[in-house]
Amino acid sequence: MALHSAIKGKLVSVIGDEDTCVGFLLGGVGEINKNRHPNFMVVDKNSSVSEIEECFKRFVRRDDIDIILINQNVAEMIRHCIDSHTQPVPSVLEIPSKDHPYDASKDSILRRARGMFNPDDFK
Repeated sequence: MALHSAIKGKLVSVIGDEDTCVGFLLGGVGEINKNRHPNFMVVDKNSSVSEIEECFKRFVRRDDIDIILINQNVAEMIRHCIDSHTQPVPSVLEIPSKDHPYDASKDSILRRARGMFNPDDFK
């Protein structure tokens, strides 16, 4: 039993529109923890910013989640929360949605990564 818990994998969580969540759930990322909390949130027009913020913060606090996938347009709604998350785990990855293409200039994690490297180092 101890060996099983030592090698137990971590989860990917998803915060996004219905199509994004359904796609990842069909791919097998859906889980419900022992407290009956899912590792995904479907954001629709009735979702409030405070609900999205609370879900993001809950995912950050969970020790069974290593990656948070979030639609970039949803990330824009809670940009202050994402910018304040500086820990490497869980990693936050902004992804496009069907209706909103990816814009690298808005991705705060990518901006941080670019700031760590000097382009002249790669010549």
